[in-house]
Amino acid sequence: MNESTFRPVRVALVLLLTFGALAVLAPFLPALGLAVVIVLASWPLFARLEVHLGGRSSLAALLMTLLLATALLLPMAYLAATAADGVSWLIEFLRGWIAAGDYSPPHWLADLPLVGTWLSNYWTKIFGSQEELARLAQQLFEPTRRFLTAAASLIGQGLLELTLVVFVTFFFYRDGRTLAQRVDRFAQRLGGELGGRMLEMARTTIIGVLTGIVGTAFGQAMAALVGFLIAGVPAPLLLAAATFFLSMVPIGPPLVWGGAAWWLYREGEPGWAIFMVVWGAAVISSVDNFLKPILISKSASLPILLVALGVFGGVLAFGFVGIFLGPVILALARMLIEAWLTPGAEQARSSDSSASPSP
Repeated sequence: MNESTFRPVRVALVLLLTFGALAVLAPFLPALGLAVVIVLASWPLFARLEVHLGGRSSLAALLMTLLLATALLLPMAYLAATAADGVSWLIEFLRGWIAAGDYSPPHWLADLPLVGTWLSNYWTKIFGSQEELARLAQQLFEPTRRFLTAAASLIGQGLLELTLVVFVTFFFYRDGRTLAQRVDRFAQRLGGELGGRMLEMARTTIIGVLTGIVGTAFGQAMAALVGFLIAGVPAPLLLAAATFFLSMVPIGPPLVWGGAAWWLYREGEPGWAIFMVVWGAAVISSVDNFLKPILISKSASLPILLVALGVFGGVLAFGFVGIFLGPVILALARMLIEAWLTPGAEQARSSDSSASPSP
């Protein structure tokens, strides 16, 4: 049999093996993607650590992995434990509140300055029909319980995924240079000079997205610190640090400032509790909506519209790792479209690089 006979067989075999490999790795692709993001952003630190350790890459990779475990797993474990306890308490509270059947406004509501009387009267007006409200509460209890339980389970699942991410980063640190060479060779074989530029664009975009996430976390932590200091919440620096680490989780900051508001209410400070809720919703949590796209657009040299669409669309399509994948996909698509629309410029760039004298 000649070469042309074997060629379709080889192509089919390659396609089959590629499909099988993707099917096996599909459950782990988000974790692998997040591990790549973390390693790319922290590689300069790993390289300096490796130099200080005399080139022992395995030891440097182990130390970096332990550092990541401390920075990522401990806050996530705290979040999972807090969410589990909070969900259990909230479900029991709602069950008791519904069983009691007393939906009168809390006594402290009327004591609020300026708006207390109006809020108390409005509460009474809205919740005037006790029987109808009790029936509605019974109908909504089970869906609410399922939602809260699913949210707590999702946080626990996130802890397991982060554990896998930290485990994978050890091998990416240790074998990072070899993997980078192979990826670069693959990009050059696949797309030539354009493939290399696309690979560089993906790297800069990923680092830019991570810069935006860390910068946004710092902004939220500073806003939370100001709110905690104003309201007189104990251990404001510790709570601000928790806000910084938990800001990478969509429901992380509300757990911190919500817990602070609940503590203020339990301490007999309903006014400051309301202030904490308003400050948390209007200031702390809103920082994420405008600061992250600005930082990413400046770091990754992308239009802010593409960044916003990439971040939010990526989360909807791929989950948490979509924060990174969304802008990268849009950036690469933009580069491909520009190369397709201006083929002359691409050829001129290639000819200029080939005609330039070697040093």
